[in-house]
Amino acid sequence: MNKKLIAIDLDGTLLKDWETITDETVAYLRKLKDDGHILVIATGRPYRSSVNFYDAIGLDTPLINYNGGLVTSKNDPNFIDYSLFIDKEHIIDIFNKNLEHIENAFCEIKDDIYLLKEDERIEPLLHNFNGAQLHVGQFEDTLPGPTNGFIIIAKKNQGKYIEDYIKAHHKEAVLSRNWGDEYRYIIEVFTPETNKGNALEYVANYYNISKKDVIAFGDAHNDLEMITYAGTGIAMANATDELKNVADMVTDKTNKDNGLIEHLKLLFN
Repeated sequence: MNKKLIAIDLDGTLLKDWETITDETVAYLRKLKDDGHILVIATGRPYRSSVNFYDAIGLDTPLINYNGGLVTSKNDPNFIDYSLFIDKEHIIDIFNKNLEHIENAFCEIKDDIYLLKEDERIEPLLHNFNGAQLHVGQFEDTLPGPTNGFIIIAKKNQGKYIEDYIKAHHKEAVLSRNWGDEYRYIIEVFTPETNKGNALEYVANYYNISKKDVIAFGDAHNDLEMITYAGTGIAMANATDELKNVADMVTDKTNKDNGLIEHLKLLFN
């Protein structure tokens, strides 16, 4: 079999829950790596909360963070980082013009966090560990420049007003999406170029891997471009219907039942 580039989302795909990667998963992914395949994690998470899974598998490849907004490789000095930024002026305008709809917000520059106000309810979203620097205060004062990520926590039932404002006043520069279901109040702001598909293509070109030899696994709307870019795009059994509709395959089992590894064994054994 040709050498494959295998891109894997974290939450809802690789991980059994928010922090658990099974021993079976680690062992099989290490086997694929030893067989010469290229494994890449592609996640919406920041570097600081994904690198532990990267290390557990023993990867030495680039790591895709912020849904493609940042791609780095701590183990390859020849790899040129890929980084996309939202200009500070857009962040300040979106924030100031929607104050009545915003409960809290934070920006991220690589692994540094710029938080509007401290609130224990938001702590699980911050992933404030592994040496991250936390800055608290008004963005005009704390933000030194453009950011890789911008997350808005809207007041109840008011997220739509923020999304509508972004579409009306910033559509050429930034896009937005809510996290869906019970997380619809969380609004993610990103550049039009920011998606896992573009980041994965950048990594594939670095390794000179053709699109037909790229395999990608995901479960949510932020995996859409990655799944459609890959030669073989695979949606998890627990994936959204939107993703399943564009995927080439769907796993038989969910992330909670090791669906990723079960499907990889079907492909490679």
